[in-house]
Amino acid sequence: GVVEIQMRATPRGEDVWFDPIGVWVPPGQMVRWVLHHDVHTTTAYHPKNDHHSLRIPEGAAAWDSGFLVKPAEHFDVTFTVEGVYDYYCMPHEQAGMVGRIIVGRPLGPGALPFDYFKGQPDTASWKPVPEAAQKAFPSIEQIMATRVVRRSGRNPG
Repeated sequence: GVVEIQMRATPRGEDVWFDPIGVWVPPGQMVRWVLHHDVHTTTAYHPKNDHHSLRIPEGAAAWDSGFLVKPAEHFDVTFTVEGVYDYYCMPHEQAGMVGRIIVGRPLGPGALPFDYFKGQPDTASWKPVPEAAQKAFPSIEQIMATRVVRRSGRNPG
């Protein structure tokens, strides 16, 4: 089967989120992001995506859905490399619209502190994860314990 993550927003767009915000999947699992309404992307934290810091396993392919605008539009990624994958919505990253997928074991840059790359070679152009986004991520421990994490206190829209 396919694991689905909804790209959500309240009717006027004052609140935006991925549902669920955190999931655990086995290697080889396909994940599908489905647009509910509004305009969203699913974009990996990776230097190839507008110089964002690397928050997916080294050797894993970066993805960017581009702008999804029509309700029910979707974007699929099959995850084969074990590790933590952090991603964001391009127009709503500053609003904390981020998500985390753990494939198998929680390894790689996504399992490290958000500032792990500071002072490392070839990372001077990397953009850090904004503070609002950092605060929105579910913990690795919570995802590993429950396998699915939904954001609490959210209006279903």
